[in-house]
Amino acid sequence: MAETGRRVTPHGPVLAGTRILVTAQRRATDLASALVRRGAQVHIAATLGVEAHIDEDTLVRRTQELIADPPDVVVVTTGIGFRSWLETAESVDLLEPLLEVLAAARIVARGPKARGAIQASGLVADWVAESETSREMAEYLVAEGVDGMRIAVQHHGAGDDGLESAVTAAGASTVPLVVYRWGPPPDPEAVERSVRDAACGGFDAIVFTSAPGASAWLSVVRDLGERAALLELAREGRLVLAAVGPVTAEPLVVAGFEPLVPDRGRLGALVRSVVLHFGGDDLGVDVATGRLRLHATAATLDHAVLPLPPAGLAVLRLLASDPGAVFTRDQVLSVLPRATDDHHAADVAVGRLREALGDRSLVKTVVKRGYRLEPLHREDIA
Repeated sequence: MAETGRRVTPHGPVLAGTRILVTAQRRATDLASALVRRGAQVHIAATLGVEAHIDEDTLVRRTQELIADPPDVVVVTTGIGFRSWLETAESVDLLEPLLEVLAAARIVARGPKARGAIQASGLVADWVAESETSREMAEYLVAEGVDGMRIAVQHHGAGDDGLESAVTAAGASTVPLVVYRWGPPPDPEAVERSVRDAACGGFDAIVFTSAPGASAWLSVVRDLGERAALLELAREGRLVLAAVGPVTAEPLVVAGFEPLVPDRGRLGALVRSVVLHFGGDDLGVDVATGRLRLHATAATLDHAVLPLPPAGLAVLRLLASDPGAVFTRDQVLSVLPRATDDHHAADVAVGRLREALGDRSLVKTVVKRGYRLEPLHREDIA
């Protein structure tokens, strides 16, 4: 077996060279920081804004009603909504009586984030919808029996999604609590730029943390007529759409994409799934000096970013599309940013590519035919 093989230890962070779009507003900084720490270049274009404390007077009045006439069941759909509700109650000296009411009620939570917020307040969730869907909560409550019960429903940012109507039809009365709503994006032009940039192959991955956010981004995609281009990039493996969980992924699936979804609906799990994807052995080409990976705007060798100008990256992308195959000078010229029919320009671009790779033998000249990238065959990997 040959002594030269693919390096086992990466020379740089796994996401080095990748360009990732974050579409969230809530916790966007946390998500972006986690990706940046692993080497990614991150851009944020929030597809939705959060309008906190919508009609605070109504929220306070309904809180007072619940204290005066306690509910049998309290439905908590989001951690941020539940925390904001308690903060609002605290600001008007209603926190202690509200917590007493909540402690006496049966609390149903939509997913682990809602449960975490409940626990942080010193309460305990009696049941948690692990699928993180309101539909599962509605089915559970109706199956348990809610006829004659009074149910308080803290809505998530998209408003009522059928849960209230389901339990009302089963005989319950409800008290809706709207703590925040999804609003328009803080920078609509940034969202449009992100869609156009993605459709041109400018991102390696786009990450989504909520179904409404994914739907809002896809709405801009449809308005700009870029769905076909994005689907083609995803089919070619040049663009990854990643969602924090199956609920967030659903709008993407309906639109024809196959998003990357972690096993657990957490931001940390989402980051790990992205890292595993771009660090996996099924991406890239083994060459004599390491593993070569092509990204949207950069190339890496064992996760070390190569100093490639746009022309060199375009040529390398062409050669790496079929390692070992010979590409003519005309084919090389066809991918250069500046159109020309001068074969010398192809020779210059290849020469600069060789310098950037650090090993001129990686790109072979085939006399009177053209150039090819020299792959390291699997049987040669030590």
